[in-house]
Amino acid sequence: MRKILSIIFALLFLLFAAFQYNDPDPEIWVPIYGFAAVACFMAFAGVGRPWFFGLMAVIYLVAAYYQWPPVFEGFLLDEMGMKTVNIELAREAGGLGICAVVMLGLAFLTRPRYETR
Repeated sequence: MRKILSIIFALLFLLFAAFQYNDPDPEIWVPIYGFAAVACFMAFAGVGRPWFFGLMAVIYLVAAYYQWPPVFEGFLLDEMGMKTVNIELAREAGGLGICAVVMLGLAFLTRPRYETR
């Protein structure tokens, strides 16, 4: 389960990073999604530790909190373009939230399992 989810999300985060090419600030968002992709590849390879993924989840969650718009106007209007700054901030906070949830899931999936008899 860990390997399947980690490779799916690694590819998804690479796609997220690629979509940032026309963003006004790709130098910020490409590394954000790139680090998430690298973390997923680490989970796939079994080299990441639960505390690392937990720490990344906290960092992404704090970043999402600070990125949240002052007035929430939703994520989408009738089209995909940026209508208002608040919608763009909500989308960015949502992306950070997705990263946080995935990192939390990887922390859970990479924890050591103790068998009892």
